[in-house]
Amino acid sequence: MIMTTTQGIDGKKIETYCAIVVGEAVMGTNVFKDIFAAIRDVVGGRSGAYEDELTNARKIAFKELEADARSLGANAVIGISIDYEVVGKGGSMLMVSINGTAVKYVDL
Repeated sequence: MIMTTTQGIDGKKIETYCAIVVGEAVMGTNVFKDIFAAIRDVVGGRSGAYEDELTNARKIAFKELEADARSLGANAVIGISIDYEVVGKGGSMLMVSINGTAVKYVDL
């Protein structure tokens, strides 16, 4: 499955625009990650725990996006947009939302 942020695919002709597809993942954080992140805020540096959570959430969201597109018979998703948000009471959860247009293409 081709997935791209562009509106087209070089060397391919988009035959059918199927639908907008979405993949979402909401990941809870925990008190230990919050404590270490707070320490990183004071002393500087990267927060590996949060980066790992964001990476995991992004991978899950992409898998959902691809599954949604495949269920429509698409072989690509174009115009992909990725959004990161902090949600939940006190910003205790991380959300990744990915959307794009599922399409069927043929080679030129």
